[in-house]
Amino acid sequence: DEKPLPKAEPGGSGPNQEQLPHISEEAAAMGKITGEGGPEIDQGTPVQEVLKRDEESKEKAPQIMQEEVQSASPRGTRSYSTTPHRYQEAVISFEDSGAESSGHTFSLPALPLPANMHLKYRYAPIVKQVTNLLMRDGKLSVAQRNMAMILNQLRMASPPTLNPERPLIPGSPPASHLPLNPILYMTLAIDSVAPLLRIRSQKGMAGGGAALQTPVPLALRQRRRQAVMWILDAASKKPARGSGRGQFAQRVAEELVAIVEGRSSVWDRRGGIHKLAVSARANLNARGRAR
Repeated sequence: DEKPLPKAEPGGSGPNQEQLPHISEEAAAMGKITGEGGPEIDQGTPVQEVLKRDEESKEKAPQIMQEEVQSASPRGTRSYSTTPHRYQEAVISFEDSGAESSGHTFSLPALPLPANMHLKYRYAPIVKQVTNLLMRDGKLSVAQRNMAMILNQLRMASPPTLNPERPLIPGSPPASHLPLNPILYMTLAIDSVAPLLRIRSQKGMAGGGAALQTPVPLALRQRRRQAVMWILDAASKKPARGSGRGQFAQRVAEELVAIVEGRSSVWDRRGGIHKLAVSARANLNARGRAR
């Protein structure tokens, strides 16, 4: 025969309703009985007061805390609070949340949203452009992984040694500051070797079906694209040092460091384009006469 379950006495408490008080509440009740005073339940106890009562803890405390306890004038700030975190105090009040309409727990964001709050524009423009140029066969996740590896390599690299014969763009920070900001490091390397012009060949402009080469200025995004393509081409020609999916990203990062140090062959390609553009600028007048 099954025994009946025990019934609670009328007005009695269940097994989960008689919990022990918190250690701070117990210390406060004991201090009230003995008259020695205890911790403040609502505001917490400063660390300095705890160290004053406990000599053993005072000897093991850090030197700065020992100096604060020994100072004559007590400080108004506390290192941290010993107040027990109560769930009732941590619950957010729905009445004070400032919801503009019913059904919203929190207030709605102010419109219009900032440009950097959009999911599409959460990355820097240079990072997004280089990531798209790294992508092959539509595999964006692989390109993003390579981009993260490149920035990580630049962050862990030692400060570069600048070459005065191949100066970077004006306003660049000192070389010791570049590894601290890998995005700035990459941007500085790309903008320093980005060509200002491109050569456009137009057939029949010189007469007799001969092509005429004329320089055409490039916008910022076009300049960066050409520089990144040169960097990727130079990195792909470097010999691999091992195997693994991070080898190409490592070679690209090494090429960026070589650009900042003036050792990369991309500088020669940029110089060749500029020399050809200077020699072909006389064709701009011939282009105008042909029109």
